[in-house]
Amino acid sequence: MRTVLRIPSRAVPPAVVPSPAAPDASGPAPARRATAGAAGLAGVLAVAAVCAGDAVARVFPFGPRHRSVNDLANQFVPFHAHLWDLLRGRADGGPLLDWRAGWGTSFLPDYGTYLSSPLAPLVALAPRADVEYAVYALTVLKTALAAAATALLLRRLSTAPAWWWPALLGAGYALCGWSLVEGAYNPMWLDGLIAFPLLCLVAEWAREGVRPLLSVATVAVCWTANFYTAYMATLGAALFLLARLATAGPRHLRAPVRAAVTTVLGVGLAAPVLAPVLLSTRQAHPGVVRDFAAAGAADALARLLPGTYGFSTPAAFVAAPVLLLAATLAFRRDVPGRERRVWTGLVLAVALSFQWGPTHLVWHLFATPNGSPYRQTFVLAGLLVIAAYTGLAHGLPGRRALAAGSSAVLALTAAALPSELATRPALLLALTGLAATAGALALPRRRRYAALTALLVTGALLGQAAATTAYADRRRLAHLDDYPPYGPEQERRAAALAAADGWPAYRTDSGLPRVAGNDPLLLGGQGAAYYSSHTPAALTGLLTALGGGWTSRGRNLQSLDNPVVDALFAVGARWRDGGVARTDTVLPLVTVRPPGPAPAFGPSPFRNQELLLGARVYAAPSAGACPVGTEVFLWAPERTGPARLGGGAPVRLLGGGPKRRAALASLGVQTAPGVRPQVPDGRGPAELGCLDRTRLRTAVDALRSSAAVTVAPTTTGLTARFPHPVTGTALIAAPAIPGWSCGGRTVEPYAGLLAVPVTGATTLSCAFRPPGLLPGLAAAGVSVLVLVGLAAARRGQRRRALRTSGTPPAAQSAADAATA
Repeated sequence: MRTVLRIPSRAVPPAVVPSPAAPDASGPAPARRATAGAAGLAGVLAVAAVCAGDAVARVFPFGPRHRSVNDLANQFVPFHAHLWDLLRGRADGGPLLDWRAGWGTSFLPDYGTYLSSPLAPLVALAPRADVEYAVYALTVLKTALAAAATALLLRRLSTAPAWWWPALLGAGYALCGWSLVEGAYNPMWLDGLIAFPLLCLVAEWAREGVRPLLSVATVAVCWTANFYTAYMATLGAALFLLARLATAGPRHLRAPVRAAVTTVLGVGLAAPVLAPVLLSTRQAHPGVVRDFAAAGAADALARLLPGTYGFSTPAAFVAAPVLLLAATLAFRRDVPGRERRVWTGLVLAVALSFQWGPTHLVWHLFATPNGSPYRQTFVLAGLLVIAAYTGLAHGLPGRRALAAGSSAVLALTAAALPSELATRPALLLALTGLAATAGALALPRRRRYAALTALLVTGALLGQAAATTAYADRRRLAHLDDYPPYGPEQERRAAALAAADGWPAYRTDSGLPRVAGNDPLLLGGQGAAYYSSHTPAALTGLLTALGGGWTSRGRNLQSLDNPVVDALFAVGARWRDGGVARTDTVLPLVTVRPPGPAPAFGPSPFRNQELLLGARVYAAPSAGACPVGTEVFLWAPERTGPARLGGGAPVRLLGGGPKRRAALASLGVQTAPGVRPQVPDGRGPAELGCLDRTRLRTAVDALRSSAAVTVAPTTTGLTARFPHPVTGTALIAAPAIPGWSCGGRTVEPYAGLLAVPVTGATTLSCAFRPPGLLPGLAAAGVSVLVLVGLAAARRGQRRRALRTSGTPPAAQSAADAATA
């Protein structure tokens, strides 16, 4: 029996006395329509604000300014272009192995990091030339879904004075500063924005003891879509569950256990993607190691204002309606004291946890990230929205609470004044939104004022969110690395590369100058360039030893334009000087070296190339000048500036560790004796290599005699056929990343390349399986078996209970379906 507390009508108007729980989608038709309407309106508001802000900033696709910045251009657009190719059957490789980038890399970890969102395949609906439009559409769609999911969550928790309040607050969550400033160009993170309200729904279902199968499936989808932000969302949902247990009361004492089991089973179902991702992270080239430094109090508070931008501070902006309603909660006497204390305390505790080193590490999987150290800020925004709605469930705030809440918001704004982030436009926008919201909430509670109230609070939310979007768009272009957008020039380059493609007889390299960090994925070909959180340490080490260049501390690898390296890695064509250049000094993908130990690399990239080739092809310079007729290469990895040979065109080096390293570069052919190159000053080595093309051609011809005559790469490996039985070491022109096996044996690296001892072999078959895939599949299998067992046991218990109560079979089947 439920005890109902009767509240005098003078304290709370009868029209806004809360019900214990709002009807969900399975309730009466009017409630379902109201829930669907709130979710739809939330999505529409989110889309309107984002698109309006981009239009004001005149940013793609609404103006001439492009969005091609940082990881959006380097990773997300190229990876989605590669997904387009995979879905259309035009990629070199498959879900497990990518032959396009990095001379052959594991694709499943990249898929699990950048492309595993259930929405990502929608890019295949657009023409490939419009991949940037498709990624933008996905970004807006994810923002809309986050708003809709939050509206559904709020409707599930309780009723509000009007059905549109969950829509407004849901949009407020999706339009938080984290979403508009950071998620907008990291669209994979927006899956975490969606995951938080969904996982809170899972927590609520666990509290009520309903929908166990749907709960597990929801967790699995969230963790598969983006495990990094899903982890943060899961922590936030756990805090939400504890708050609900402390305020709404547990429906069952085993609710935390149910939630934990649901999470474990859901993560288990996602393990075939998660396990390879986690193992690949350990095998990746190490990124930036940072120590956490908390933001100053004034700067952190300034990020609550609209129209602010930064990376070393939490993007905590939520629109004025959310912030004011959350602030009033602590001062409302008509809300039970426990609810006021728990939700207000939780919001403050989470905000403070961002600023303390140990809890910062907990939020970020125990590693301070490279870039923004406040990637969990969307959880704070979600909790602010829930706190705001908690008060609304008891009606609109009275004028005393409204005045106190407004004073609290003004006090926070005043505390942010010492920060440079608190600009005059930001303050004006914040105060205008606060005035509009407070004025709307102070209007008489009569039906004729309802439309004006809705108009004022909606205008405050949309205005602040659109302004923040526009401000972030322009600041982003000014502060981040930007790259050419995908346009007609890139289309021409991609068409030229496709026309020259000869895979697998030879590779075609997308060449220089680069468009972004993953040009092979974006433009086509099978080059060395590659940029990912999973760039293998083996690949970075190999390319560095051969004279390659990189940025992002070794994770953003560049194409290496060098004839010896092209011969070693079967590069028969590459983009150079506005067109495709071809070469005849190219080896097949599989060659054979004499028996013996693998060579050991030294400090000189020219000598390392010769060790892999098995021949001397560089002549020694004399008195700083190369012999006439040789091609002059300069290796000065730490130097920055122009280098030239005589009157030749200058070549710009961009080195300077630890963030970047300049590749060895050709300065042209030595045409006169004694001409020494001009080399930029700086620290580090500056070594010359004098390439003799005749020696190179002789060395290549010698290796061709025993090399494979046909090589057939597949989505999971390759097969090679030799012209006659060969003995020695079969060398595959691909980096020795973990996961390869040939003839059932694990492949051993040969100076960084894949190598297999062979004796009288005429064929060679090798397979690739990402490390962690089999354990992940086993974990998923166990989760499925446990789910089947739990479902069978639950159904059996329910049937026995229904038979005991004399329920008809039709009602029994309906009950089974409703609780699944």
